[in-house]
Amino acid sequence: MGGSSPFKDQNKQHSTTTTTMTTFFSFWRFLPYTIYAILPMALFRVYFYPLPVPQSPTDRLPRSDHILVAPSLSSPRQAEKPGGDAVTEAPPPPCDYTNGKWVPDKSGPLYNGTTCGTIKDGQNCIAHGRPDLEYLYWRWKPRLCHLPRFQPTKFLQLLRNKNVAFVGDSMARNQLESLLCMLSSVSDPILVYRDGEDNKFRKWNFPGHNMTISVYWSPFLVKGVEKSSSGPDYNKLYLDSVDERWAGDLGSLDMVVLSVGHWFLHPAVYFEGGSALGCHYCPGLNHTEIGFYDVLRKALRTSLKALIARTRASGRVTDVFVTTFSPSHFEGDWDKFGACPKTKPYQEGEKPLEGMDAEMRKIEVEEVVAAKADARDFSGIRLEALDITKLSLMRPDGHPGPYMYAFPFADGVKDRVQNDCVHWCLPGPIDTWNGILLEAIKRWNGGEMNRLSLDLAR
Repeated sequence: MGGSSPFKDQNKQHSTTTTTMTTFFSFWRFLPYTIYAILPMALFRVYFYPLPVPQSPTDRLPRSDHILVAPSLSSPRQAEKPGGDAVTEAPPPPCDYTNGKWVPDKSGPLYNGTTCGTIKDGQNCIAHGRPDLEYLYWRWKPRLCHLPRFQPTKFLQLLRNKNVAFVGDSMARNQLESLLCMLSSVSDPILVYRDGEDNKFRKWNFPGHNMTISVYWSPFLVKGVEKSSSGPDYNKLYLDSVDERWAGDLGSLDMVVLSVGHWFLHPAVYFEGGSALGCHYCPGLNHTEIGFYDVLRKALRTSLKALIARTRASGRVTDVFVTTFSPSHFEGDWDKFGACPKTKPYQEGEKPLEGMDAEMRKIEVEEVVAAKADARDFSGIRLEALDITKLSLMRPDGHPGPYMYAFPFADGVKDRVQNDCVHWCLPGPIDTWNGILLEAIKRWNGGEMNRLSLDLAR
């Protein structure tokens, strides 16, 4: 008979030499089969349990209380010791939505420029004739966790009987309209209130869930007097007084999303304690130039302190999010054609978060951390920073650009045309902000919340 496998009957008597040679050749005969058996198991291990990916220095954002979501919302599983005693396994590590990349996604958005009737005209890029539509087919993929597709029905269920408010500047409105459009894919909102120039104060109701969503125009969160064509060409901010146009309604709000930043770049004079503190870009005025970073910090601090105090006094339970700074993508002068001409996202590491964008985000995250410390003995309020700065920085293709106006090149390419490289097309990358917002709400409603105190100085 031919050579036998080492796994066959070992009781047969052979000479020592024959046995040794048979074993040697059998080993090499079956070695490939052994490798073929082990290789699939190794691939299975790597695919489902990947090793951590090293981060480059530019990918390490300052640590913060941004949205960190555990892969599972279920209670820790129970294991057993050999003696039969139950042992609670440690929960899986939380996941950071701020680090990741944009990947192609054939599924596209939940809505378009004709199916949603609440899009501000200047952000309706499809209706305004934007010819390239590739910007609609990307999704944000975090490094170490999964960001599900937005579930409008789930959002409505979780916020049933709740009053939700978006407070801030036009970026707050942009995010609000994104949310309304995604929710309208399953339930039509009813506009129940409108007021102010350009309808800056509006409220919608979803009668099937008794949920309301409002938008409050408050570009500084604190009390302010906006510049006008008939008055001074600068804003006035009162940094120690919250804007009562939104704060006066805190007794009736269950969730508040704050979003400010860009209006602090405008010329302004600042007041605190009844006297002028200084100004930003105010030539000709007898005030000290102090910039806007510390002013943003003071405004956020005043607003969050007022929010905590009034929520405590009202006895309500209120969830509060601060959407971090959304970078613009102007290339060259803002009023020239081609100001934001890119049609694809940046790749990982291609565009670092730095300069003003990084500083504005850092201030907002730090103030959320400080406010959480102030409210640590008060269970009636939950605070998070909705940290969207980096993922937004990587989407230079998501702005209206010249399509803030309808068919801007219908009569040919012009030498100069105004571009919008600040706001976001709807649908567009801003829909992802609300996807992360929903994941935070789901986590809070899932019971125990993973909160990390992260060292911003690191």
